[in-house]
Amino acid sequence: MSALLEIDRLRGGYGRVEVLRGVSMTIDAGEIVAVLGSNGAGKSTLNNTVCGLYPAFGGTVRFEGADITRARDTAIVAAGLIQVPEGRRVFPNLSVLENLELGSYRRGRARRAQSLERVFAVFPRLRERTAQQAATLSGGEQQMLAIGRGLMAEPRLLILDEPSLGLSPLLVEEMFALIGRLNREGLSILLVEQNVGQSLEIAHRAYVLENGGIVFHGAPAELLAHSELKRAYLGI
Repeated sequence: MSALLEIDRLRGGYGRVEVLRGVSMTIDAGEIVAVLGSNGAGKSTLNNTVCGLYPAFGGTVRFEGADITRARDTAIVAAGLIQVPEGRRVFPNLSVLENLELGSYRRGRARRAQSLERVFAVFPRLRERTAQQAATLSGGEQQMLAIGRGLMAEPRLLILDEPSLGLSPLLVEEMFALIGRLNREGLSILLVEQNVGQSLEIAHRAYVLENGGIVFHGAPAELLAHSELKRAYLGI
């Protein structure tokens, strides 16, 4: 049985600058896979290349068995590979409801009402603020909105890019608990994070990315037992 997402020797970057240098990884259905690394390791470049926002220089990306290496970003979204980008990137002048509805523009439009109810069940605070402009929400609420917008597209795989960034310690705890809950409900998740400790508590497997290449892959317990690797690449 093939992996849900299979990345094979992927190269990519910006313009002529190569950032990803032969990255290979797999994600199976039902998993949380964490991609860890310091700032500048290539994590966001990986996300954006997989999702078709940046062109691949080489290698292949397969999603549910189909080659999407050079597919348009809209086609990748339509296939169910959905990214919640770093920094939330909600539409500040639109209401909470409008932001959520835009999540189902390309995929999931026919079941928009059911998806809204699911999002509101996960994030009751968003139901209370449907008419409120996104710009007026707190940082934690904006992150809820960004994830809710991703859920509206009925993802087969959800990529979360630094979901804990800028949140208070209490909200970070809540965010990781939420990610675990979504996974237990059947959602496959690629979690790209700098928060190593919290990520390894909920991940099934982990990759460490450094200077555009994979320097470790294994179970969280293996990584936590590898003191030199933690110190050299993760700063812990």
